[in-house]
Amino acid sequence: MQLSFIINKKTVFLFILNLLFCSVEAQQNAALRTPTKHDTLNGSITPERIWWDIQHYALSVKPDYLNKSITGKNEIEYNVTNSKHSDLMQIDLVSPLKIDSVFQKGKKIEYTQDQNIWYLKLPQKQTSKNNKILIYYSGKPTESIKPPWDGGLVWAKDSLNRPLISVACQYKGASLWYPCKNTMYDEPDKGASISITVPDTLIAIGNGRLISQIKNRDNTATYKWAVKNPISHYGISFYAGKYVNISQTFKGENGKLDMDFWILDYNKPKAESHLIPGTITAIKSLEHWFGPYPFYEDGFKIVDAPYIGMEHQSAIAYGGAYKNGTNKKGGDISNTGWGKKTDKIIVHEISHEWFGNNITAIDIADRWIQEGFAGLGEELVIADLQGRKAGNEFMAGRFRTIQNDKPVIARYGINEDGSNDNYVKGWAVLHMIGTIINDDDKFRKILRGLNHDFHNKTVTTREIESYISTKSGINFDYLFDQYLRTDKVPVLEYKLKNDQLIYRYTNCNENFAMPIKTNWSGDKWLNPSTSWQSLQAVNKESTPDLKIDINFYIRLQKVE
Repeated sequence: MQLSFIINKKTVFLFILNLLFCSVEAQQNAALRTPTKHDTLNGSITPERIWWDIQHYALSVKPDYLNKSITGKNEIEYNVTNSKHSDLMQIDLVSPLKIDSVFQKGKKIEYTQDQNIWYLKLPQKQTSKNNKILIYYSGKPTESIKPPWDGGLVWAKDSLNRPLISVACQYKGASLWYPCKNTMYDEPDKGASISITVPDTLIAIGNGRLISQIKNRDNTATYKWAVKNPISHYGISFYAGKYVNISQTFKGENGKLDMDFWILDYNKPKAESHLIPGTITAIKSLEHWFGPYPFYEDGFKIVDAPYIGMEHQSAIAYGGAYKNGTNKKGGDISNTGWGKKTDKIIVHEISHEWFGNNITAIDIADRWIQEGFAGLGEELVIADLQGRKAGNEFMAGRFRTIQNDKPVIARYGINEDGSNDNYVKGWAVLHMIGTIINDDDKFRKILRGLNHDFHNKTVTTREIESYISTKSGINFDYLFDQYLRTDKVPVLEYKLKNDQLIYRYTNCNENFAMPIKTNWSGDKWLNPSTSWQSLQAVNKESTPDLKIDINFYIRLQKVE
C-alpha cells in the first residue's frame, strides 16, 4: 500500500507545504484577488500552529438570546510535536468576540491580538503530551443572516415565536463563535465535548451523546454532550429550542446504531411519517455503498434547525420542509422527476457523515471532496430505490446547473473556497469515473475502501485521485485535471465522411482523453483525444443525430 493511503493526519503539513507551491493551473484560472496577510494567517499552517497538535476540545458556552451574545471557555488539550518551536501559540477568534483570560496549570498566560488572530505566550519547555490551555472568552459573535451560507450564530424563532438558537460556520470557520485552531488539517484526536447552558425552558443539543444534564439555581440548565471521534472545528455545533426526542435503533453493518431525532415539538408527527423513514432508507443505502456508518460510538442524531441543513458530525442539522424533493417547495432541480423520490436534505447531509466528517478535506479549497461525494450519495440512494436508469437520469439532469464560472479547486493556504460547482461538478467527476470503471462491485469497493483506509483522516485531492486511480487500475489524472482545475468543458468535434465518424476533443487540456459512448458507436467505446480519429458509424439511419451518452459531461459540435 502506498504511503499516501496510510498517511497520519499529523504529518499532513508536509502535503500542505507542497500544495502551497503547486496547483498552479487552479491559481491562474481562478478569479483572483490578492490574498491579505490575514488570509494567509487564517488559511495556512503557520509556525505558531505547526508545533502543537490538538487532542481534545472541552467547550462550554452560555448563549444570551436577548443580547445576542455569548460567554464561554475552551480547554484545549494538545501535544507538542516539535521540541524546538515558536514561543507563541496561534488561537483564532473573530472580533468582536474577545479573549478575556488564559490559564495554564493555574497560571495566567500573556497574549496579544492581531485582528482575529491571538498569540499566547507559552513556556518553551512543555511536556510532549497532555498539555492543556484554558481560554475564557465573551462578546457578540458574528450573526448569520443567511445561514448556513454566511456563517455565525443563528438567533431565530420557531413557528410559534419561541427562541431557537443554532450555529453554522463551515465556510469561515468555528472561530466565529469559539477560540480554536481554525484550520481543517488538525482535528482533536480524542474528540470533543460541549456544555451548553440555556434557560431551563429550552433543551440544548450538541454533538454525540448526552453525558449529563444539570438544573442550575438560576433557572438555567446545562447539557453536556461529547464525541469520541476526531471532529472538524466547524463540525462542532449546538442547538437550543423546544425539542422533544424520538429514539430508534438501527441494525447496521457494525451492529446496533443508536438513532436520535430531536424535533421541535409540533414537528413530531411529520418526523414520524417522513424524517425517520427517510433517514433509515438513506442509511441502509449509504452503508451499502460507502461502508459502515463511521461513528457508531457517538451514535446518530438529526436535529430540527432554523436553516436548510448542515453536516454537523453526529448532530446533523435538518431544516427541510418534511417533504421529498430537492428544495423546500418539493421541486426537482434535475427536471427529471427523480429528485422527488427522496428528501435531498436528509440524504445529502447524512452522506456527509462519510465524506466531510469521516473523511475531511485538509483545505477548504478541496471542498469538492465533501460535496461531490455527498451528491453521489443522493444519486446512489435514488438508484437503489428506483433503478440505475433513474440515478443516471437524475445526475444528467443536474449537468445543466453547472456554471463553470471558475475552477472547482481554489487556491490553497488562504482559506479560499472554490466554485459552487464543487457540488455538482465534483459529483459529475465521480459519476463519470463510475461509468468508465463500468463495474459496480469494483466502484463500490473503492468507495468503501476510501472510508476504511482514510477513516477519521484529513486528505488532499491528490490523495483521493491517487487512491481511485490505483484501486481502479485506470489513470484518471486527465479527468481530475480537466474538471477540477479548469473551467473548460471539453467539446467533442465531429464530422461524417463516407459513413466514417471522425472526431476529436477540443477546448480541453492536451492530455484529455476520456472514453465515451455515443449512439453511433453501438456497444463500442470511443476513445477520443485531441487528435482526429475515425470509426465506422452504426445506427446512423435510425438515429440520424449524433448523441453522447447521458452519463458524460461534454459538449458536442459538428464541424465541416
